[in-house]
Amino acid sequence: MYITKYWGDFIGGSDDSLSLVELLDDLNKEEITLKEIFTGIGLDRQNMDFRQTIENLGFINSNGLEIDFNYAIDIVTDLAAILLECKISGYVNLRELYDNEDAQNRCIRIVATEEEYTGIKAALEDFVKNSKSYDLYEMIGDDIIEMAEIVKELRKGLLQCEV
Repeated sequence: MYITKYWGDFIGGSDDSLSLVELLDDLNKEEITLKEIFTGIGLDRQNMDFRQTIENLGFINSNGLEIDFNYAIDIVTDLAAILLECKISGYVNLRELYDNEDAQNRCIRIVATEEEYTGIKAALEDFVKNSKSYDLYEMIGDDIIEMAEIVKELRKGLLQCEV
């Protein structure tokens, strides 16, 4: 899996990451649009500004359990990594994202429009330049600087995938 170099502590390693993978699994589809994800959890209400997370980001899974998200930027960085994997490999295996041998071995693909890719890259750039302005900073403190460096590399990877 290409995104292994990004997927770990800061990207893919939070409670929000687990919730995102649960959403992707719960949708039970092979191809999922970025718009569907944004709308499904309420990220569309952020208007591509992820510095301060609005209330009530989440979804109700197929078992009726309410799943909440804490930090919008966590979801965006995770989605960016998954998008990069899908651009390079054509898909991502949910089992590898869960890092759990008991998880379902199922491949999905997240697709986005060029406008959505542009928005994600702009959001990543803003995070790199202004990381201490994000609500996540209150939670992880100066570790956000290390996260911003990883996000910078992730954004660079997305830019290199442009045709």
